[in-house]
Order: sequence, then structure tokens, then C-alpha cells
Amino acid sequence: MMRTLFLQPPSFDGFDGGAGSRYQAKREIKSFWFPTWLAQPAALVPGSRLIDAPPAKMGMDPILEDVKNRDLVVIHTSTPSFASDVRVAQMIKDANPKIMIGMVGAKVAVQPNESMEKGAPIDFVARNEFDFTIKEIAEGKPLAEVDGITWRNEKGEIVANKERAMIEDMDSLPFVTEVYKRDLNINDYFIGYLKHPYISIYTGRGCKSRCTFCLWPQTVGGHRYRTRSPEHVAAEVRLAKQYFPEVQEFMFDDDTFTDDLPRAEAIAREMGKLGVTWSCNAKANVPYDTLKVLKENGLRLLLVGYESGNQQILHNIKKGMLVETAKEFTRNCHKLGIKIHGTFIVGLPGETKETIQETIQFAKEINPHTLQVSLAAPYPGTFLHKQATENGWLNEAEAELIDESGVQIAPLHYPHLSHTEIFESVEEFYRKFYFRGSKIASIVNEMIRSPQMMKRRLREGVEFFQFLKDRHAA
Repeated sequence: MMRTLFLQPPSFDGFDGGAGSRYQAKREIKSFWFPTWLAQPAALVPGSRLIDAPPAKMGMDPILEDVKNRDLVVIHTSTPSFASDVRVAQMIKDANPKIMIGMVGAKVAVQPNESMEKGAPIDFVARNEFDFTIKEIAEGKPLAEVDGITWRNEKGEIVANKERAMIEDMDSLPFVTEVYKRDLNINDYFIGYLKHPYISIYTGRGCKSRCTFCLWPQTVGGHRYRTRSPEHVAAEVRLAKQYFPEVQEFMFDDDTFTDDLPRAEAIAREMGKLGVTWSCNAKANVPYDTLKVLKENGLRLLLVGYESGNQQILHNIKKGMLVETAKEFTRNCHKLGIKIHGTFIVGLPGETKETIQETIQFAKEINPHTLQVSLAAPYPGTFLHKQATENGWLNEAEAELIDESGVQIAPLHYPHLSHTEIFESVEEFYRKFYFRGSKIASIVNEMIRSPQMMKRRLREGVEFFQFLKDRHAA
């Protein structure tokens, strides 16, 4: 078995580049998702180690010392971090010329040849789902015989092996919690809308929705929702409770946990038996009866991708959602006491100054507990990227999607709506939503009731204003 290091490399200060992050960038409020997509193959490779450098605030020195005693390094990369990650790979190669270096993640899955051409120190990239791909390589299987990779042979030629079959038996994957316990400090991971400390795990992969901008289903996860059994999920949560009694909340980070309603209810009942608080991603169409079952069994918060309040834009991005359905769903959540973190995107196809205002008004009307506003990001491999390239909406000079400090930029523009107008609308959106009298009052009341919440909100406020300062400086 190869001595294997799984690595999320050092990057921009505060940069969340993990696969759990839907937009790899520095956030308005500093946040870090668990590196679950690296932890999963790490759980399959005995004696391996996982280093998640950004949340651990780790520089290159200890990593370069570590790799002197390694045979294989697997680096998770993304479009925004790729150039930086290649530099890290070269530093590792310089420290240990005999080491094999592979890259995984959506970037190399959809651009394997280009990634190999631009990444001289890279020996292979894994396409699509890569758990058992990495396991086979770590076991010493010759690269020529490993399905699902593009690699560099002894002549320096780039070779593409046949595709790897998707994993059907999701219960065959070991618990990532074992790797969290072995290699991570769970207190390093913080998401403003989740209780701290939290733990995130996947109960399934894939999403049957066809949203044109969404990265993971179009690149790695697929559009079939392949799931773990409720009993398997409950067993991991039970183990995590034993390992981490201090955990306040579990986050089920499946792209859309509510794609399978009977299974969602079955898992909820298992969580109810365990007495845990949990949250998940959801589409804004979950019926009241299911919401009630989830709430009665420990559900605290739903992360909901509303994206826009304009119906035509929702049609344009193939969201498969009606604005009126989303409104009814949100009313039901408020009625049941389920918190919502709503996510919105500005700059999607069809966006105008008027539709931005319509979405801001929609957000104020449905009034989620908290919200997140992102810039439309055409990641390679998505339909949005193809559409933007064909229509001339994408500025190729900004194709890495972030600026030199790691902050997300607005790469899309339209004849009637400029980069600058889209970029500035994010700040306007936050200001108009949060600086309302009613919203300020609810936040103040929440802080008064909980000293812990007061400390968190004050910290978030400082980070948010620093983020705005950095944006203006850029």
C-alpha cells in the first residue's frame, strides 16, 4: 500500500475551496466546509493522512516535511484554485522527485487533458467519481489499468483510460467520520448559519434537478440520486456522537436531500431516535406533511436555493420551480418553526436591473432567517459555461472566477447589464435585506436571548464589513 497523503492545499487566506463549498471563494463571512470528498477515499486507504490546510491555517513547511515520507499525494483542486494548486504540486515534486501526484475534483474531471497540459508536476487526474480509483492506485495498480483516469506515461504522453462505473451501493463506502476523528479538528470548521461545532456528511450523491449553473451534479455526482440506507446514515451519526460529544448540529450536505421524500422522512425518524439536531439542503417544494415529520424529529434549518424571484429566470436556468410554490413552502417552514438559510444568485441569464430588484423584493417578502447572495459563476463542465461561451457573455480573462485575493468576481455580462452592475448588486441585495427595521429588530432580539448568538453575530458583522471593504479595494 502506498503511503498516501490527501491534501487540500494552502491557498488564499480564508479561502474555502472544498467540494462542500458550492462556490470556491472567500466568503462574506469566513466559513469552511468539511473536506468530505477527500475524506471518503482517505477512509478507503489504510495508513493515509488527510491535511485540510486552509481551515487549519497550515502553510507549506509542514506539508513539504510530510511528503518526504510519502509515495502518493492526492490534491483536491477547483477552477479558482487550480493555478495555485499546480504551484503547490511543483513544490511537493521538488521536495520528493519520486512521489506520484494526482488531482481530483470537478475542474480536472471535465478538463482532464487541459489540466494535465497546464500541470507539469501532475502524474494523473481522476475523472468523475474517484473513491475507488484512488484506492486502486494506492494499492499499487499500474496507472494503465486504472479506470477513470487521465495520466502521463513514461514518454510524457497524455493517456485517457476508459470511464469508471458510478458507485451504486453507497453503503459500501466507509464512514468519513473515522477520518474526521483521525485527522481533523472539527472546531476549525464554521458556517455562520449552522450551530458550532457542526459536522457535515453526505447521505447520497447526485441530484435529479437540472439547474444549469450547478457544478457537482453536472461534473462528479451525476443526475441520479444514489443513496445510503437510513440505517447506514444513523450508524454514522451514532458513531459521530460518540467521537464528538460536543457537536451541536449535523448537516446532511447532499445536493438535494429532499429529492427522495420517503427516505428523508425515514432518516428524520432515525435522527429523532438519536435525539440530534440536524439540517440539510432542500428544494423549495417540500410538502407540509413531510416538513412536519422532519421538524418533529430534530430538523432545525433548511438550506434552500431560491436563486431568483423572477419566474422567467427560473425557467432559463431549468430550476423546475414555481415562485408561488416557493412562497407556500416558505410560509409552511415559518409556520412550523423551521429556520431557512436562503441562497440567491445575481447575474443569471435573463437578469436585468429590474429582475434584480424583483428578487430583492421576493427575498424580503419570504424573509428567510439568513441569506447568501452569490454571483453567477459559469464553472467549466456546466451548461451555463457552455451557454456563456457560445453567447459571448463570459470574459475569458476572468474565467478563474476569483480575483487575486480569492474574492468572487462577476465574470458574466450582458448587453444590457455590465460586470460592474452585477457585482455591485450583491452589496445592494444584502443592504436592502438586512438593514430593514423589522430584520434588524429580529436579529437584536435573537442576540438578546442568547449571549452565544450575540458573540457570533458580532463576529459575523465584523467579517462582513471587512469583506465589503476588500471588495471596494479590489
